[in-house]
Amino acid sequence: VLRCLGIPTRVITNFNSAHDKNLNLSIDKYIDVSGNTLHLSEDSVWNFHVWNESWFVRKDLGSFYDGWQVLDATPQEKSKGIYQCGPASTRAIKEGDVNLDYDSPFVFAAVNADCVTWIRYSKKKIERIYSNTRKIGKFISTKAVGSNSRVDVTANYKYPEVKEISFKIPYSQYKNSLMDDRKILVTAV
Repeated sequence: VLRCLGIPTRVITNFNSAHDKNLNLSIDKYIDVSGNTLHLSEDSVWNFHVWNESWFVRKDLGSFYDGWQVLDATPQEKSKGIYQCGPASTRAIKEGDVNLDYDSPFVFAAVNADCVTWIRYSKKKIERIYSNTRKIGKFISTKAVGSNSRVDVTANYKYPEVKEISFKIPYSQYKNSLMDDRKILVTAV
């Protein structure tokens, strides 16, 4: 429909697509002390998910967010009381601007959530035991114009994953900071 109106539009496929039901920007899995899965979260990871992108000028958000916007014709969650998703700026997604309207946190999580495993010792005590920051948002793709080739647009949604991190603090101090749930900001160069 948008193409019929003269609005540039393309289909996007996201592999390992997160469905972050509670919008905490992570896909949480809970296990008990025996390693059995506890069904405490409705988060999930889909093999793939497909949505549309359309090219808009964003006077409502400012020119920084002009360009490709995510529109999902098959939203699984209500947004502002109705089943809708978007238009979320891909620039906002890449920059982590999750406080914007139009489902930016949901789309950000779909391509960039962390997969976190928690062990539940009791109703009051849980502990993070594993976090995978690279699993979600792989091979985000669209079809090339004029051919059946795949075009990788992952860089429109997220910065490259950091492969190696050199620490300027001792590893033991870093490990302790994770236990305290403090965050260390690491930027890709």
